[in-house]
Amino acid sequence: MKHLRGLTVLLVLALILAGCGSKIETNMSRDIQSFNFTTQDNKTLSNKDLEGKWWIADMVFTNCTTVCLPMTANMMQLQKEAKKENLDVQFVSFTVDPKHDTPKVLKEFADQYGVDFSNWHFLTGYDFDKIKKISIKSFQAPVVEPPEGSDQFTHGTGFYLVNPDGEVIKKYSGAQKDDLEQIIDDLKTLQK
Repeated sequence: MKHLRGLTVLLVLALILAGCGSKIETNMSRDIQSFNFTTQDNKTLSNKDLEGKWWIADMVFTNCTTVCLPMTANMMQLQKEAKKENLDVQFVSFTVDPKHDTPKVLKEFADQYGVDFSNWHFLTGYDFDKIKKISIKSFQAPVVEPPEGSDQFTHGTGFYLVNPDGEVIKKYSGAQKDDLEQIIDDLKTLQK
């Protein structure tokens, strides 16, 4: 009987501790693949530079005629809301068309949205296979080259929350505005 009581206490403690792992509800647990890429300002940014910081990532490309436009507008709204709430967060947009999206092209694209580059980085400087690997392994999001006669890539439309340890912990909708408030609420909870 004494042995059973001890096991019950251990089980209860394990359940309590398991629930203390995160302050928010998460839906992913993936380590960010190592990277060292070029920003819109021709500087380098690596996953090591982002260690110790909360960040939101997405995949876009500047010639996109569909989902990238609302995604970038939504990320811009997130940046504004995060600033208004004094949240310490970085934003990272990886291009899935690195051949076309040079630093200059990315800078011109971002300037159209009025991006504040102090905490939003647009990345290029790699080949398609590298971003495909990072997208799949880090974000569980496939990236597909355009079919013959098209310049439109297929890619995921998620916004991904990455913790200070470099782990992707949550995916949100990036193309719909529905999740923007949840992202801000989650960041506020995590940064209390």
